Amino acid sequence: MTKKVVVLDYGSGNLRSAVRAVERAGAEVTLTADRQAAQDADGLLVPGVGAFAACMAGLRAVRGHEMIGRRLAGGRPVLGICVGMQILFERGVEHGVETEGCDEWPGVVERLQAPVVPHMGWNTVEVPAGSRLFAGIEDERFYFVHSYGVRDWTLQTNDRTVAPLVTWAEHGGDRFVAAVENGPLTATQFHPEKSGDAGAALLRNWVESL
Repeated sequence: MTKKVVVLDYGSGNLRSAVRAVERAGAEVTLTADRQAAQDADGLLVPGVGAFAACMAGLRAVRGHEMIGRRLAGGRPVLGICVGMQILFERGVEHGVETEGCDEWPGVVERLQAPVVPHMGWNTVEVPAGSRLFAGIEDERFYFVHSYGVRDWTLQTNDRTVAPLVTWAEHGGDRFVAAVENGPLTATQFHPEKSGDAGAALLRNWVESL
């Protein structure tokens, strides 16, 4: 049974490459902002390129934050990529301007504290044990293009909840969150659709998990 994935169209760039990459991963893909289609799909992919505030404005304009929240409330899978990951956090700070995010996870998206920013290029990642997203590709490199990231993971868990799996990366001595696997909510700071065979394998892992 072919999995159906909606790539959320809310005006953020790089949509076609995301669509093609998920199609190559074996899914039937629709590019839309239709609420019912987003709700009914096996998986929802939230892309994101550019500034946090602009992405949040575009997302709110199509009520994408409500689509994400509704899916997660029903345990329905969502994948965020790059700024599509960042907007899942509580807030972002760019050029002194603070913008509310979707607040699915606590934490702040802030400028990387590295000698050279943006962080652009291929990087290894530190994958935790038990990762399903990185199964078979734990030692691969992935392609990053960003100046901002989440440098402190603050979500508290207890003995009744399963702790999220957090993958880290480092640039210029600064550590930041590279990916999160948290039940139905998954996200990557890097671009799997630009990460060659490793990115293709990661997207297949996600599609097969739906």
